[in-house]
Amino acid sequence: MSSEVLSAAEQKMARAIEAMQRDFQAIRTGRASTSIVDRILVDYYGTETPLNQLAGISVPESHQIVIQPWDRSVLGAIEKAIIRSDLGLTPNVDGTVVRLNLPLLTEERRKELVRGVHKRMEEARVEIRNLRRDAADHLKREERDGEVGADDAHRQLEMLQRTTDRFVGEVDRLGQAKEQEVLEV
Repeated sequence: MSSEVLSAAEQKMARAIEAMQRDFQAIRTGRASTSIVDRILVDYYGTETPLNQLAGISVPESHQIVIQPWDRSVLGAIEKAIIRSDLGLTPNVDGTVVRLNLPLLTEERRKELVRGVHKRMEEARVEIRNLRRDAADHLKREERDGEVGADDAHRQLEMLQRTTDRFVGEVDRLGQAKEQEVLEV
């Protein structure tokens, strides 16, 4: 039972890292990427629909994203959704496509993005620590109920701590890499 608790905690910690990486992909770094607009939801006939399900998204230049909807009638809704998002980009509607020109990031904007990266890193660390606490409580409960001996419980708690330290280290490593990417001119 205890090994199941450890493996479940490890899987949940890995999912926390994956969620953080997905969030990092949406952070603009000065280079155009389709992942910047992936999370934008467009009001498509009364239903909030992800932009990538309504249009083809491409990056023809390093500072431009082109969104070509499959249904031209949704151009206005896409434009409104982009303006509503917190990307800080102004869409240019060109008959059949929406063009997003990404301006070069100012030093102030880069620092603001780094603060966002640090905030997301801290959220991931807190999530991992909460998972550790829940697993540790479960292991202690098993020891208290007599399902596991004291030595085994102590050993499993140490394994849980090593796993937690490894995932927190991964958060730090990924965060530092993203920070360098954002600060790169």
